[in-house]
Amino acid sequence: MTTVLCGVTQVVDPVRRAFPEMDVIDLASFAGPIPRDAVLFSGYDQKSLDAATSGVAWIQLPGTGIDGVNPILLDAPLVTCAKGAGAIPIGEYVLAAMLASARNFPEFWIKDAPEMWNFQATVGLVHQRLGLVGFGGIGQRVAVLAQAFGMSVSALRRSAAPSEVPGVRIVDELPALLPELDHLVLCVPSTPLTKGLINDETLSLVKPGVHLVNVARGTLIDQDALRRALDDGRVARASLDVCVPEPLPSGHWLYSHPKVFLTPHASWTGVPFLSGAIDLFVANLGRYQRGETLVGVIDVEEGY
Repeated sequence: MTTVLCGVTQVVDPVRRAFPEMDVIDLASFAGPIPRDAVLFSGYDQKSLDAATSGVAWIQLPGTGIDGVNPILLDAPLVTCAKGAGAIPIGEYVLAAMLASARNFPEFWIKDAPEMWNFQATVGLVHQRLGLVGFGGIGQRVAVLAQAFGMSVSALRRSAAPSEVPGVRIVDELPALLPELDHLVLCVPSTPLTKGLINDETLSLVKPGVHLVNVARGTLIDQDALRRALDDGRVARASLDVCVPEPLPSGHWLYSHPKVFLTPHASWTGVPFLSGAIDLFVANLGRYQRGETLVGVIDVEEGY
């Protein structure tokens, strides 16, 4: 019988409902010895770290990226991440950011009588060009939503496989993507290959007035280069859910720059807590029981 260790209490009930025959342990209230060869849905607390060193067979991480994850959690024989689990709320966040940019919100919210009533110089999203850096579950969700608004979508990813979303053009290098875009969305993992991907050189290639959205990791952007691009107009707006460092200290320029719209790494919220990751874990448990390949298996050397 499989023993499931839950480092996040909210995981306990869904797993028990799906697999009543399993021994499901809530680590928050468990004081006994950790069974060997158990399955661990990890939190980032000490109890999860202690359980990870007990000889578990498989660790499911609650998040997507593995940068910043304690190496102890990456040493199990099998480790999976919650790849794509936040696609729905993060997709909504990206669409909200692009709509705000296209409609020039909040600048166009009026607080007094304007010079001209019944008109504002907005462009909308229809026919605008979106570029996605990264085309996993989040990028694919954004592509579907963007196409529903009449946008044309291109995506950069390492794989040469055809797009899972009809109508999306796949490109294999960033310089081929940047010059044509109205909106550039970063949704790729932070790895040695992607750190500093957006820098002075790449920003020199963008279409002037581009809107930059980052829902991945702050390390993808050289923030000093971004500041220069915002100040000279190459980037009209930066909608950032991530930054360096996190938490961002009080007084940092990102808080006060008029073209920066900053949120506290919270684009994944908007649905019940960890519901996407829990659903993925339950589905993976079924695969695990049947001896099938799991979804979201990480490659530590690749960084995701």
